[in-house]
Amino acid sequence: MKNKILLSLSLCALLFGFAVAQDKQELEAEKASHSKLKGEHPLVAIARSKPSSLRKELEGVHPRVYMTQADIDALREKAKTQKELWQTALSRVRALTAEPAAAPAQERRVQNEVGIGIAEAAFVYKITGDKKYLDAAKKYIDAGISYDIWGYAYNKPNVDLAAGHLLYGMGWGYDLLYNDLTPDERTRIREKLVKQARLLHDFFKAKSGKTYAYSQNHTFIPIAGLAVTAYALMGEVPEAAEWAANSRAIYDRVLATYTEDGYFYESMEYWIFSTPWLVHYMDAHAQATGEDLYQTTPGFKTAHKYVSHITLPGGEFNFDFGDIYAGPVTRARKGDDYARERINGKFRTNYNIIYNLANRYGNAEAQGVADWLKSMGQVNAEEFWTFIWYNPSIKAVPIDKQPTNHYFKDHGVVFWRSSWNDDATAFAFKAGPPEGHSAAAKVKAFPDWRLSSGHAHPDAGGFIIWSGGRYLTGDSGYAGVPLTEHHNTIVFDGKGQAKEGKGHDAFAGVSYDRMTQIRLTDVRFANGGAVITADLAPAYEPEVGVEKFIRKFTFKSPGEFHVDDDIKTSRPLSIISYLHSDTEIVVRNGAFEFEPGKPSLMVEVQNAKDFQTVIEKNVLTAPGRPGSVDKGEREERGVRLAISPKAKAESFQIGIKIKIAK
Repeated sequence: MKNKILLSLSLCALLFGFAVAQDKQELEAEKASHSKLKGEHPLVAIARSKPSSLRKELEGVHPRVYMTQADIDALREKAKTQKELWQTALSRVRALTAEPAAAPAQERRVQNEVGIGIAEAAFVYKITGDKKYLDAAKKYIDAGISYDIWGYAYNKPNVDLAAGHLLYGMGWGYDLLYNDLTPDERTRIREKLVKQARLLHDFFKAKSGKTYAYSQNHTFIPIAGLAVTAYALMGEVPEAAEWAANSRAIYDRVLATYTEDGYFYESMEYWIFSTPWLVHYMDAHAQATGEDLYQTTPGFKTAHKYVSHITLPGGEFNFDFGDIYAGPVTRARKGDDYARERINGKFRTNYNIIYNLANRYGNAEAQGVADWLKSMGQVNAEEFWTFIWYNPSIKAVPIDKQPTNHYFKDHGVVFWRSSWNDDATAFAFKAGPPEGHSAAAKVKAFPDWRLSSGHAHPDAGGFIIWSGGRYLTGDSGYAGVPLTEHHNTIVFDGKGQAKEGKGHDAFAGVSYDRMTQIRLTDVRFANGGAVITADLAPAYEPEVGVEKFIRKFTFKSPGEFHVDDDIKTSRPLSIISYLHSDTEIVVRNGAFEFEPGKPSLMVEVQNAKDFQTVIEKNVLTAPGRPGSVDKGEREERGVRLAISPKAKAESFQIGIKIKIAK
């Protein structure tokens, strides 16, 4: 008895600790939004007006979530013709090769794997009829039921990412295996699903004054799982109808605030992690209700352009804008992030989503992008969906027939590469507001939308260069406290962009009307090169005193860059321009060699008077555990060159010549 009391007190302490440690920036933002919301919450009217009921032919039928028995029969036939995809799916059933994490399962993301593993094994069983897959699915279901808390006891218990994964996996598993379960098994699973769905729904349920981080994965992942369980239990559990209606209302805003141009502001790492849940919701909803939400969400139509252009030549890494892995550590093929995102040494990118979108839109370019990523050995977290989504009737436009540059106008990001070959030269330049220019109007239209842009970085004017299979200069990776100095741009009197340094979200409390003034004023591709001009002064808070900051970024093929900055401030300030290297910067004849080897990058300062340079370590706060992201350890990631006038100045013009040396 004494031990139980102590355990209970420990759990209470953990939960109290979560409440105290919960991101203050998020709480302050929600409090500030409450005054804008009075009376009935907007989601209530949306829930009443949008479809969320099962189609008549699905009532009382199992399976019905994602597919019916007729669909399963058709997929059995598909397995005979798409043998490679099917064999890959069979080889990746984790419930056959890995034991589920034992309760309480508090290690990072282990419960997520159980949720996905249930769906995977249950689906393969329905195609093959092999009892070993049924037994494996039940083993994982038992593990999920054994977890008293879905998620982390110390951070958002029962209402966050793991809860979404488990509601998806167990909810769909219940639906798929319904006729293969005993009445007692169905009751046991259903009772657990109801308990967890209630907890999650009560947390997200609309009430007067409540705001939501609609565009953030911690909202749309758990709600996707809730919707899957709702459609699985509808007709058996009266509350399921309300769960489905409220999920549809929340997703109305999720999709309305989703990227307009296909660029994903949270980084490619978070595209990989979170985008499957957007399509899992839309696919389940379309199957259940007949409503096709893909046609009303333009960002999905160009998602293949984001994925192809954010992928660095060779397919092993990405342009790492935003919170993505550990920068130089990951690129050195070291560290937890590198190992975690590889399966048998192959990069897990969830490129199969692009096959889904190719099928949904009949998009031959998207089919070609997915084929290209597959050819480079990339893999998926849920490989069985590759088999389901792939439509062989769509004739692909090969990647080498697709444009090698793209300008994401809403987010202000430009990508260029010399070819789609592994040895290509490629660069990217970024200057825009964190969630795109279109968000400025949406923030005003949706007072219930609480921006949560912590995975974006204060990096306006930053650029990344890659050539000859090497990362030559660029960003520092996922940071617990993102700072401008971690990027190839400028800091004034030690102060960077937005409200950096106060936590994980540098943009919390910053006027979006001002952020949307950060923009590319000119983008031109000509003669195998590019000229990009950006207005960056609005990226800095007014009190910093930056009156003018125009950066012109010029590329001349095959490998010469010029970065020209024109700066004016309201008072004399120290001005430091940073350039980063993963491993080493060496002084050579008055110039600087980044990444000595073949190729390397030669940097020469031009058109600047009385300047000084310092080569120093690049140190940042790495991400801490969930709920305390800004409390991580200090970590060294590469080195950097700091270029500055010798004295404080009110104006500064500097030109930097950067040349790829092969």
